[in-house]
Amino acid sequence: MSRPAKRPLAKPSLAQRLARPLPLGLAGLAALALAVLAAGWREVAGSYLAAWLVLLGLAAGALPVVVALERFGLSVHDRGEGEIALSLRRLLGLMPAAAILGLPLLAAAPILYPWATEAPHTPLGRLWFTLPGFALRLLAYLGLWVWLAARFRDAPPKPGDGRTAAGVGLHALVGTLAVTDLVGALDTRLGSSLEGLLVLTAWSGLAFAAAILRAPEEPAPVGRGRAVAGQDRLVPLAVLLALWAYLHFVQFLIVWSANLPDEVRWYLARGGWSGRGLALMAGAVALAAALATLRPGRPTTRVLAGLVVVLHAAEMFWLVTPALRDRFTLTPGDGLAALGILCLAGALRPLARMPHPRGPAGTRSAGGRIPA
Repeated sequence: MSRPAKRPLAKPSLAQRLARPLPLGLAGLAALALAVLAAGWREVAGSYLAAWLVLLGLAAGALPVVVALERFGLSVHDRGEGEIALSLRRLLGLMPAAAILGLPLLAAAPILYPWATEAPHTPLGRLWFTLPGFALRLLAYLGLWVWLAARFRDAPPKPGDGRTAAGVGLHALVGTLAVTDLVGALDTRLGSSLEGLLVLTAWSGLAFAAAILRAPEEPAPVGRGRAVAGQDRLVPLAVLLALWAYLHFVQFLIVWSANLPDEVRWYLARGGWSGRGLALMAGAVALAAALATLRPGRPTTRVLAGLVVVLHAAEMFWLVTPALRDRFTLTPGDGLAALGILCLAGALRPLARMPHPRGPAGTRSAGGRIPA
């Protein structure tokens, strides 16, 4: 007896597709409105920028790591590394949502950046820091990041094809300029050429740690294979942490050895008990990651990854909010802004399932999409 033919699944209607993200979107807007009532527009604009940088870092930070995995020929089918690669590619799907949520910064620029009310002292600064120029550059940064994320999200690994180096180079150029415009211009007391590279490294560490938390665990091997499998995820995380800590140390050493008053005041604004506590946490996490590579283990790696996510997320607020408060503290307004960004990113999550027709069939689910 022949089996009855399966009835095709009906596609959800537009109203059904909008019903799921709508409550999240409303909750995000409500959280931001409460933050404005509690702290005011200028404070919340800074908190929004810091929380948005965390979201942007998850997507933009995943990009160079995905490119590096592709360069060395690690596909999503490779065990261990493949799960991390797939998780990182899913993080790239956050880039359209991050780009949309970055657009309100165009309206917030006049209340965030000093150059909007007082002209910079140099001719190049007066030409570069203008509202139309800032708007055009921000749109260009976001557009290029969205294009790079779409290009590398489902692309099959082709070692040595040349586009990987071009992708990393373009990301580094866009990232350093974006950090200068979005973060460096907030507080001009620090004139550091390392700031862009430092933030990009922090973003990659944030994205890799989040990918570890999102990736499912492989069955634990026995014998020597257990240690090797533990190092597959822990060693890259420790290397990113060590590079990030070194860049922070070099930047601080230059300021201290040169005795630069403005730069010292920049650091003093980020000191206090909160700043010192964050610095001690950063040193402890970096040291723990280095020591853990001697005896790697799966629970240790995931615990460290969670601490790294918290550390780099707090770092974005450490970089941004003292420019507006002249001190580093985490306030209820910061928490509400972070909740608002989280809810709005969840409401825009369907954009993470955009199809990529150039991707390999093995990396996509039904309908030509990589699972979000």
